[in-house]
Amino acid sequence: MLAACSSTPPAPTVPVAVEPAEENQPVGSRMPDGDEDLCKAQDLQYLVGRHRNEIPVPVEIVNRRVTCTTCPVTMDFSPYRLNIFYNADTQLVEQVRCG
Repeated sequence: MLAACSSTPPAPTVPVAVEPAEENQPVGSRMPDGDEDLCKAQDLQYLVGRHRNEIPVPVEIVNRRVTCTTCPVTMDFSPYRLNIFYNADTQLVEQVRCG
């Protein structure tokens, strides 16, 4: 008898889930834990109250935003982006935070 000539079709393969949706969130959709400092904002807290000219020039500008507190900015959240906000009138840094 020939086994290759059987009339039973092979069982279909079931695709395996790549990753659960909770583990594969787009950038900016997962809020970090309260004690995470992914953008290293703690390192630059000394700037609060200083003139904006004292803000060091970054090597990697991709994840840093320097803007005035009344200037329009995008509302997307990235825990890796460092935001430095200064007062447009006084030119003094008011806030350094991730987002």
